Amino acid sequence: MEGKMIGNSLYWILFIGIALASWIVSALMESRFKKYSKVKLPLTGKEVAEKMLRDNGITDVAVTCTKGHLTDHYNPQNKTVNLSESVYNEANIAAAAVAAHECGHAVQHAAEYAPLKMRSALVPVVSFASKWMTWVLLIGMFVVETFPILLEVGIALFALTTLFSFITLPVEVNASQRAVNWLQEAGITDRETTEMASKALHSAAYTYVVAAISSLATLIYYILVLLGGRRN
Repeated sequence: MEGKMIGNSLYWILFIGIALASWIVSALMESRFKKYSKVKLPLTGKEVAEKMLRDNGITDVAVTCTKGHLTDHYNPQNKTVNLSESVYNEANIAAAAVAAHECGHAVQHAAEYAPLKMRSALVPVVSFASKWMTWVLLIGMFVVETFPILLEVGIALFALTTLFSFITLPVEVNASQRAVNWLQEAGITDRETTEMASKALHSAAYTYVVAAISSLATLIYYILVLLGGRRN
């Protein structure tokens, strides 16, 4: 019982801290993207994406427009760079940074970037784990003192999603580095606007860092619950 109480206290402390960090990071990202969306460029996000793909010799990836906000992503399955409407149609630093970042993933794919290959390989496994782990963990916590193996299975499933979160970090950071370097080399941004693009993408990367830390903290909490149940 004591171990469980300590685990609960630790979890809530971490939860509040991570929730606060997540709010700060999200606010920072929104602020920067709103600010840099006012700095105009001659090319729209669509044109930036198409040029970056061409410059990197990639001819089998299409650039498409997708509905929603912050829905930008690269799909390695059908080789498409999917840009949200504001990024696809608008010509500003924020749109260029996002478009180039997503194309950075396409360049990673073409170059067989190891962390991206690892993340892609984990997708079906993580998809399966995400589908079942909530129920397994929930039931496992209720029966931890009599049937701990169920919580152990849930922890193993959750650990896969945590691993996925941490593998995502170098993938996202590398894509941003490729984007910023190319924007400057291609002459789309100058010294000042390159720094703006870099700051915008860094603020977006922080969200992945917080997500990974949050996942790790939750994993530790479940492990503490398991250990507490075994002691009882």
